[in-house]
Amino acid sequence: MKALECYFPLVHETDRLGEVVLDSLDQEQDANSLARQSYRSRTQFYRVFRAMVEETPVAMRRRLLLERAAWQLSRTQLPVTEIGLNADYGSLEAFTRAFRKAFGVSPSLYRRMGATCTQLYTTNGIHYHSGRNDTQGADQSMDLFDIFSGQESWHTRRLLSLAKTLNDEQLDLPLKNQVKVFPWDGPDESLRQILDRMVLTKEVWAAALTGSSMPLMDDAPPEHRTPSAMLARAEKADAAFHSVFADVRNRSAWEDTFVDALCEPPETFTFGGTFAHVIAFNFYRRMLAIDAMRRLGVKVEGFGCPEEYITSLLVPSTASGV
Repeated sequence: MKALECYFPLVHETDRLGEVVLDSLDQEQDANSLARQSYRSRTQFYRVFRAMVEETPVAMRRRLLLERAAWQLSRTQLPVTEIGLNADYGSLEAFTRAFRKAFGVSPSLYRRMGATCTQLYTTNGIHYHSGRNDTQGADQSMDLFDIFSGQESWHTRRLLSLAKTLNDEQLDLPLKNQVKVFPWDGPDESLRQILDRMVLTKEVWAAALTGSSMPLMDDAPPEHRTPSAMLARAEKADAAFHSVFADVRNRSAWEDTFVDALCEPPETFTFGGTFAHVIAFNFYRRMLAIDAMRRLGVKVEGFGCPEEYITSLLVPSTASGV
């Protein structure tokens, strides 16, 4: 216990010293003013800071200003010159030199490349984090849930749209390399069946999560499995599926469990495991569908990577192609 009592004051003091520098970014500061804010002499402040934070206060402030500049370049529409002045550089040329030395490219190129990781290497782990004053013109950020949920729906819609260009004979042509994805299913025998089972996976779990009835399975009529019908089914299942898991994400409830009453007997599953299950196995089936389409002569651009979905958000003109 005594060891912990000695340790935590050191942690708190390190955090406090870091906060002194973080709070100084919007003011003209030198070593003397930073020392006064920590209620120490300049010599004592420098010695304690260097020992505990493993970086001089001036060097840290310079690094944090550059990290903030990188954040503003990647997430706002502020002019590069204004960002440089906010970083305490007297000219665009001086800012460009310092930024290129830190990040390897000029501020303008950094913005054009769309980089969003703004942290420079340091052993102390203290970095700039955006405040509300820095969000002018910023785009809405995405977390991993947004990316994986969005890309799964987006890629599925693209494949179902492409399937409309094929006739029934092509959609039902037996696959040369049939794969059994789940132990409780037979192998996927045709492109139509791959696409249908991708949609069914989302439908079944959406029903379990919302307490709805089980969707039509093998007894569904043929008109239920046309590309247009599957696309409509996918859109409906997506809405329910995303609504549930967006709430789970917002509550950080990934480890919570729910009862799947559609199982016989009922079973419990975690929200996180269920989400990962749907994303993982639909991703695998999507790879099978892309391969089957290409064998049928369909031009399928890309290879189903989540980065393709993210690019479509940045460049809307790519959203219609596959």
